[in-house]
This record gives sequence, C-alpha cells and structure tokens, in this order.
Amino acid sequence: MASAIPSLTRVPAAEKGLTIADFLVPVRVGERVSPRVRDAVLVIAGAILIYLCAQVVIPRPGSPVPYTLQTFGALVVGGALGMRRGFLAALLYMLVGLVGVPFFAEHKGGTQVVLGATGGYIVGFMLAGGLVGRLAELGWDRRLGGAIGATLLGTLTIYLVGVPWLAVTTGISLGDAIQGGMIPFLGVDVVKAIAAAVVFPAAWWVVGRRPSDR
Repeated sequence: MASAIPSLTRVPAAEKGLTIADFLVPVRVGERVSPRVRDAVLVIAGAILIYLCAQVVIPRPGSPVPYTLQTFGALVVGGALGMRRGFLAALLYMLVGLVGVPFFAEHKGGTQVVLGATGGYIVGFMLAGGLVGRLAELGWDRRLGGAIGATLLGTLTIYLVGVPWLAVTTGISLGDAIQGGMIPFLGVDVVKAIAAAVVFPAAWWVVGRRPSDR
C-alpha cells in the first residue's frame, strides 16, 4: 500500500542532491581540483558571506539582540550549498568567531558571544543552513513557492533555538524572551526569508540560460 505521506522531493531522482553551488564552479575549473577542495572553498565562501551579512547591524536600544542580515546570509548559504556544506559553513562562521576573531555582529567575537544572549541564534544558523540546504537538495529551491517555504522553515528553526537560549542566558521567562527576541523581528525576518527565497529560482533561471559547458 502506498504511503499516505507526500514526498518532499520536488525534482527527478537524477537531480536530487544538486544545489545551485554545484553550478558555480565552471566545469573546466572543477575538473582540475578534487571535490574536497571545491567543497572546502565553497564552505569558506559561505562562512565569509554570513560574516559580511553580520556586519549589517541596526542596534536596538535596551535589547541585546540587534537587527542584522545574518539570517539572510545563513538561509542563502544553506540553500546554495546544500545540507552538509551549508551546515559546515555556518559552523565555520561560529568557530572563527568563537576563537576571538570579530566575526559576529557588531564586530564581536569570543566565547562570551556564543555563550551569551545571542548565541542561540548563531547555533540556529547551523541547523537552519542544514535544513534549508536539505530542502534545496530535494528541489524546493527551484520554484518561488517552495523556496519561500524552505526559508520560512529555516527562520523558524533559528527562533526555536535562539529564543529559549535567550531566556536561559538572561534569566527571563520564555514569554519575555518571545516578546523581546522574536516578536520585534518577525516582520523583518519574513522579508529576509522571502528575499533569500527569491535568490534561488532566479539563480536557477540564470544557470538554465548559460551554455551547457558553463
């Protein structure tokens, strides 16, 4: 009897697992380097993109959580690189900041950031990157509706880690953490999720119009 659970796959079996990053490296270049080197370069590039997005900050007076573009960066990197590379890019971003390099928002770095009020959101970037990346591998990023669904789920994942973390580290109630660490950001984060989602079908459209030898 067929399963009543609908398949999450949105692409033919032959295309399952492919993401837009697999088309970023020209074939002539890709043939000269090993897959591990290519993947390492993509992971590093992904971590740098999240870092650059983290530098776009609007502080919120009286709140330890500012407005940033980190969420946008994590969603784009996850969807572009796929589950494993997207997770590793966000992990590398966290590890570089963890050792003291001012990689995080507001040019901060060190263990006090990861273990502090906003650390849960940084951890959430890894999980969101992995989730959006996996959905992209299943083809959710090929059309705008699926891409929006993937990035909204990724955003929700960040909140599911970041908000309880905020409550624990600051000693406030979960309700207060929701009021201070989620509600003020919902509108902006939905816009960022939609903006990230638009990137994917647009990128696939560009790839489809490129010469077959890339």
